[in-house]
Amino acid sequence: MGIKIHPLVGIELDDKNIRFGMTKDDVVAVLGRPFGYYEKSSPRIAQLFYYGNALRFDFDAGGRLVFMEFLSGSTGSLQPEIYGVPAFSVQADELVNLLTKQNGGNILENENGHSYAFPNIGIGIYRESIPDDIAGMVQEAAAEGEPLSNEDYQEELAKAIHWATIGLGEKDYYAAS
Repeated sequence: MGIKIHPLVGIELDDKNIRFGMTKDDVVAVLGRPFGYYEKSSPRIAQLFYYGNALRFDFDAGGRLVFMEFLSGSTGSLQPEIYGVPAFSVQADELVNLLTKQNGGNILENENGHSYAFPNIGIGIYRESIPDDIAGMVQEAAAEGEPLSNEDYQEELAKAIHWATIGLGEKDYYAAS
């Protein structure tokens, strides 16, 4: 499936377009019945999940689509592109550099390399660990007498050098972050 992220606009899933401002009914008309659905009454917010929970749509109290998030990372079934780059398979630092350039400043680093928001383009990225965390994990496991296998090390390193999620919000979505 060809997936393109268009910051501040929406996404393309092959020939299907999802845009900010659409209603839940609009999204369902384009994508069909969701895999999952969540609604909270206070504050009123609704979420639709598609592709086995790999893609989430958030709707505001007025029922408008305000946020979308790809949740499956480099091993997932959905592999979106942003600015012509594969968001989950490109090296984490390379994506940060690209998004920083596109954003033109005002980057929010929220979790010491684990999370960044780019408010001017409405993009947020997240990963559970960074390469330095993996080095500490290796040392800790060895000290406990249970060293990481090469397979486990490679898996953890892959998570640390790629992003796990990429979200896109409408204009000003990340302004308050």
